[in-house]
Amino acid sequence: MDAIPQFGAPLPGRAYPDRPAAFGIALRDGRLAVARITLAGGRQVHDLPGGGIDAGEGPAEALVREFGEEVGLRVAAGAELVRADQYFNSPEGSAHNVRGVFMTATVLAEAADLKIEDDHELIWLDPLEALGLMRREAHAWAIAAWLRDLARRA
Repeated sequence: MDAIPQFGAPLPGRAYPDRPAAFGIALRDGRLAVARITLAGGRQVHDLPGGGIDAGEGPAEALVREFGEEVGLRVAAGAELVRADQYFNSPEGSAHNVRGVFMTATVLAEAADLKIEDDHELIWLDPLEALGLMRREAHAWAIAAWLRDLARRA
């Protein structure tokens, strides 16, 4: 098995407990679902939809839940694409080594009733545009790996 890449650098003297997470690559009409997040102060960042795997969940269950909570989409989890880890300091002050599982996701329906994260907004971007906007290196790397896999199969 290939080694899992580690992105980011830990800040000296700070603990980074592991935080398992699942993120998704979902397309509609050739465009990629992206969560645009508005931080305090109005700055916007972009991530793939997804997030932490809660106790008792697997990556697929977390992916489905997070897509609903963050961007109001009902999805079906697909195949695992890659895994990548990222040292991450949240805007709220917590620090984790996010142990990411990146999966495909099929959009089933819009589901605004599932959305609970008011600072997240669903936008649809060309995959190359999304690649350049990702806040986290691990997310950009996962998109690039997915694009390379698509090109190899074409």
